Amino acid sequence: MDTKDRPLIPTYCLFQGCYNPEYEKDIAVSKDLCWRYNALSPNDREGRGAILTRLIGKLGKDAEFVPPFWCDYGYRIEVGDNFYANHNTVMQDGGGITFGDNVFIAPGCVFTTAEHPLDPEQRKKGLEIAKPIKVGSNVWIGSNVTVLAGVTIGDNTVIGAGSVVTGDIPSGVVAVGVPCRVMRRITEEDRDRYPMFDPDRYGKG
Repeated sequence: MDTKDRPLIPTYCLFQGCYNPEYEKDIAVSKDLCWRYNALSPNDREGRGAILTRLIGKLGKDAEFVPPFWCDYGYRIEVGDNFYANHNTVMQDGGGITFGDNVFIAPGCVFTTAEHPLDPEQRKKGLEIAKPIKVGSNVWIGSNVTVLAGVTIGDNTVIGAGSVVTGDIPSGVVAVGVPCRVMRRITEEDRDRYPMFDPDRYGKG
């Protein structure tokens, strides 16, 4: 998607995010594309791919967004190869959201780069803060996870279901909770956590 004519969205500082016709115009275009995308048959891969190409800023190979999917701008989202977002993913992407390769997102997850001021007068005026979200490669995010503005999640990490990620999470760990905290590192022993399916023993179903 060509972003050269898009309005600048500043990060880490207050700006007029609400009641701003320049941003509202882009959001309206994105919402219309999301609506069209969600109205298509889940099996219409060609039609869905055409809309995603228009909607998403950088789309890796074999990237999948299972409908329904909603975002604010779309062109502020970058996903790597083999990306998979399951049903009911929401991305408020004003601050920019970047995903690496081989990222799995379970149903019902929210990624929000937007914050509103604590000061009620500033909030009433429609001022906002945008902070980018960065998710590394080989990350699995469980169902109903919320990732808040400014968070970075490292490579090879698992975020447990229902977590609210308020701060950075390092690479190679299992993290879970509200707020999300590191539970333990992922080790070689995790390769043997589940038995490998043997069709000769269990049959073919």
